[in-house]
Amino acid sequence: MGKLALLASTGLLVLLSACTQDSSINTGSAANSSEYTLRIAAAANLSDVLPSIIDSYQANNSVSTQDIDVTYASSGKLYAQIQAGAPYDVFLSANQEFPAKLAKEKEGSHSNEITYPPFTYAQGQLALYSVTKSLSELNIESLADIFTNGATAKITIANPELAPYGASAKAYLQSQKIYDKLNAEKRLIQSENIGQAFQYAHTGSVDYGFVAQSQLIAIKAKSEQFITLPPESYPAILQDGIVLNDNPSALAFTDYLRSTAGQQHFLQAGYLSIE
Repeated sequence: MGKLALLASTGLLVLLSACTQDSSINTGSAANSSEYTLRIAAAANLSDVLPSIIDSYQANNSVSTQDIDVTYASSGKLYAQIQAGAPYDVFLSANQEFPAKLAKEKEGSHSNEITYPPFTYAQGQLALYSVTKSLSELNIESLADIFTNGATAKITIANPELAPYGASAKAYLQSQKIYDKLNAEKRLIQSENIGQAFQYAHTGSVDYGFVAQSQLIAIKAKSEQFITLPPESYPAILQDGIVLNDNPSALAFTDYLRSTAGQQHFLQAGYLSIE
């Protein structure tokens, strides 16, 4: 009888332990938001400024102690991942197109997910960068002459189909009537995203690169290494984000992103102020 009682007692303890483990898993994933990892899909150009915003957000929000995981890539690539079911909570694009598409798709999907409207959180600046050529005496009006008239320099832009900075760079070159010529001469090197375009230019793999001004601020580039293009010379790079599910942590973070404190980080990092 003593042996049977011991077995019964052991079985009860195992059952209680299993129930306790199930309860803690459910509580951790649903009820305790501090244990929830906030997953952010961010355009590649944000890799220099977003870490400081996250640090500031976590330092100033005692209730927000959960981990924040960020994936950086081209906006088009992240959009495709989200369409394929990637479990992101927030998408921070480098343009307005992709968040708008996601909002429209959610509205027409008849799902129970709450759809939040896209919001503008930053406006990027486009710059021309070189570590092999001095740009100190170059003015923006003479760029077309430098890129043509027997020149052999190679120029990189981010893929216009995937990266909004690349689309704006392409539009700028088209406005100068030199895009087709550079393409035909195979002197225009497309990179996957703005991060890769910066790397090509920064390592001297190409002569010039159309990059984000924020990337140059981050490395403290010398004044002779870059020219900031006038904002009116290319389509505005308005960057929108969207909350992808009804997650309070995602809402709290995106509110901070648009707050005065959050926007100050963008201004210091080389972005234009948003209206």
